Amino acid sequence: MEILALGGLIVAAAMVFAVFGLAMLLIKGIVLLILLPIRLVFGILAFPFRLAGGLVGLLVLPVLALLGILVVVVGGLLAVVVSLLPVAALAGLVWLLARSTTKPAAA
Repeated sequence: MEILALGGLIVAAAMVFAVFGLAMLLIKGIVLLILLPIRLVFGILAFPFRLAGGLVGLLVLPVLALLGILVVVVGGLLAVVVSLLPVAALAGLVWLLARSTTKPAAA
């Protein structure tokens, strides 16, 4: 008998919550209906600014893309040059030694 009473309480609580949720949904709908004209007015007022922002983005993004490509190319060249510095130093030393042995220094 207590299980039946507990089930009845659970069903009653679910019904109360359903009615409460429906009331909240109704209130939310009324508030949104009242605020819809205000939202539309602000949207119409903000449209030119959003359009200008989009146009600025269309102008700025290609410039940023070119700058990014430039940074990548310069960075790649710098990485190659820095990694070849020991080889260049060794080649310079070999060249100096070869030059000094083939040409005697002028006295």
